[in-house]
Amino acid sequence: MVLVVGLGNPGAKYYYTRHNIGFRVVDKLISTSKAISISKSNFQGELYKAKDTLFLKPLTFMNLSGKSVQAVMNFYKIDLNNLIVIHDDLDLPLGAVKFKRGGSSGGHNGLKSIDEMVGKEYLRVRVGIGKPQRKGEVVSYVLSPFSETEEVVVEKVIDYIDKIFDNIKELELNELKSKYTIKSLNVDN
Repeated sequence: MVLVVGLGNPGAKYYYTRHNIGFRVVDKLISTSKAISISKSNFQGELYKAKDTLFLKPLTFMNLSGKSVQAVMNFYKIDLNNLIVIHDDLDLPLGAVKFKRGGSSGGHNGLKSIDEMVGKEYLRVRVGIGKPQRKGEVVSYVLSPFSETEEVVVEKVIDYIDKIFDNIKELELNELKSKYTIKSLNVDN
């Protein structure tokens, strides 16, 4: 069983913000795979299942995502090697998709929470959102919506991850990185 977690904050006001790109990707994967809801209150999130894959959207707010991830991993006895977390990344330009296993949270509070609760050696699908002009604007930046032009790129990125999802689950990290990393999708491609 593979557990795919999309990071974000619950509530309609956050849905289209930069910080919620993980939720949006997972929603697309849930739709494409025709996953069914198997949520329970003790999971502290929305949980869906399709064949051998679980999809989780923690409802704990970003900073406590690890609680929801840990609850589902413990209940389903998911190994850390079978955890995939999809999240926004300030250090990548909008339209970029990269993959890594383990390492630092890079200041991302959702990753930090997961690292503390279950460990660091899981696969991360890093989705670029760009960064603000000034470091002091990070919080307002990640909680702001994409512009109309950016939204076109975001939709392409979501479709791209959906299209390559089986490869994300099955390939070794080096092969995944070499075949499916993209430096930037833009409006034209």
